[in-house]
Amino acid sequence: MGKDDTRDLMGEFFEDLAERTSAEDRDLVYTVSEINNLVRNWIREGFPDYLWIEGEVSRVKVHSSGHMYFVLKDEYASVPAVMFRGARARLKFELSHGMQVLVLARVDMYEREGKYQLYVEEIQPKGIGALDLAFRQLKEKLEKEGLFRKELKKPLPFLPRTVGVITSPTGAAIRDIINVLKRRFPGVSILLYPVRVQGEGSAEEIANAIREMNLFFRDEVDVLIVGRGGGSIEDLWAFNEEVVARAISESVIPVISAVGHEIDVTIADFVADRRAPTPSAGAELAVPNKEELLGKIRHLMSRLSRTLKHRWDNLLWRMDRIRSSRAFLEPRYRLEQYLQQLDGLLEALGQGVHNLLDKNRLQIEHLAGKLEVLSPLRTLSRGYALVYKGDVLVRSIRQLAPKDRLKIRLSDGSVIAKTEGIEGHGEGEAQQDLF
Repeated sequence: MGKDDTRDLMGEFFEDLAERTSAEDRDLVYTVSEINNLVRNWIREGFPDYLWIEGEVSRVKVHSSGHMYFVLKDEYASVPAVMFRGARARLKFELSHGMQVLVLARVDMYEREGKYQLYVEEIQPKGIGALDLAFRQLKEKLEKEGLFRKELKKPLPFLPRTVGVITSPTGAAIRDIINVLKRRFPGVSILLYPVRVQGEGSAEEIANAIREMNLFFRDEVDVLIVGRGGGSIEDLWAFNEEVVARAISESVIPVISAVGHEIDVTIADFVADRRAPTPSAGAELAVPNKEELLGKIRHLMSRLSRTLKHRWDNLLWRMDRIRSSRAFLEPRYRLEQYLQQLDGLLEALGQGVHNLLDKNRLQIEHLAGKLEVLSPLRTLSRGYALVYKGDVLVRSIRQLAPKDRLKIRLSDGSVIAKTEGIEGHGEGEAQQDLF
């Protein structure tokens, strides 16, 4: 129904209402509730069930109940609008202030406050698809949070024992993944967690599968492939949901995102540790090619064998040189050289000791001569004597007393004597007999 049709219908409705209102009705008294109810019935009868309305969004508020309230306006007027939780759950993007939109809504009245408003069932951004806008909004949000940073990417294991696969059990993707894994590395184990990959609730199933793989199979599964085959943007939308992106970012097991075809890009691709353009390519990233590995091993073994042979040949050549050398053929020659060297060292040592003894002997003779000159025995030989009182050498008459027993040491012997008298010989003093 177009704008003109709506105007015609409203005009007819109010003309009919005016005709049915008689003069007697003007004397009736209505309550506020009755008036609001009449107006609500008029509005319901005057408008189609749903109509598209264009406008600019303002004053967006999301209540704790999940209902969303906002104002839709144009250059000249505005009207309040509400989008209940059930309808809002189907909204793919975040409604924001200033956004130009088309809303599918019914016009009705909120009797409690006596105002009419729009009850919105669907919102489409003007000029861009709703899914495109939702993709851009979520990508910008997660990028600001840092979920796409390279340093968060976990390395894929070189040779996984078990590959976990989260996808539909009936789609072509699981067949392609299994075929590639078995062809590239036949011994690898595959653990499938079946999920729905499109439709309502599929995003929650995929996120829950990722979390349960980490919770129950962390020690068993080495890498996860999460994906599905190609399809429209609506078909792939589960992999653009925030709940899946956060489950991938929280996974301890490395995740390969393998969604759609090469041209398809999803939010899961940005968050995953590695992106594969197709499910088959995801399987190729997960495991190496066994034949290629065996070829590399054979090549390395060949190089190792050549290296060992070269070293062995080099050792044999060195041993031949040693065996043919004069030192090896005539060991006595080498021994004689050492013995002769030893003789030279001993001779040098003996000569050094002889010189040292001669030097010390001359020093001793010199000191002995000095000692002879200073010796008291040499003095005694010239007529001097040493007098002892007991063991004490007598140096002064003050040490003596009458009748002291003395020992007089001469050059050729000793004399025992007793003091009969003491004479002093002080300078300038007359001799005096002390007894």
